[in-house]
Amino acid sequence: MNSRLQIFSGRFRGRKLFLPPDARPTQNRARMALFNILGGLIGADENIVVWDAFAGSGAFGIECLSRYPGARVYFTDVATTSVQTVRKNLAMLQVGNVAVVEQIDANMAVKRIGGIADLIFVDAPYDDADVGFTFVRALGKRAKNGAILIWEQETSHSVNPPDGWEILRDKVYGRARFLVLQRCGE
Repeated sequence: MNSRLQIFSGRFRGRKLFLPPDARPTQNRARMALFNILGGLIGADENIVVWDAFAGSGAFGIECLSRYPGARVYFTDVATTSVQTVRKNLAMLQVGNVAVVEQIDANMAVKRIGGIADLIFVDAPYDDADVGFTFVRALGKRAKNGAILIWEQETSHSVNPPDGWEILRDKVYGRARFLVLQRCGE
């Protein structure tokens, strides 16, 4: 495997992940910084439901499986190659039945997964900023109070969250902007 993408903490620390073709993986350093932020919000021993909504390689969700022993992770993506890559990464790590992988548009899965997820990663395609905003707006109608959302977007297309989300952190790493949001009651 010739990938630089790797897990940096927990039981799978140091393991390299496969990447789908034409992937735009989040830099290891940016993921590490995000998980350091999450360390102050989510306890390592908590049983959490995680949704890696635009999964790509599955790095965000797999990092959660590595770090949080009680995590259950849903991976969704529309691209066949991404779904195959996530399955390949999960099989390599032998995670068992704590992960669900589906080839589906994340917006179509909001009704089913949005209300049960405690932690949601949104890394929509950079070439269409509206996809991420549409997803976060739809999720706001379903997400439970207190749910944490990590929304990655390109800095040149930065969009602020719709009503119902509190900004906990707003960080820029290179060309990526990361909003760490929490669902709040209206």
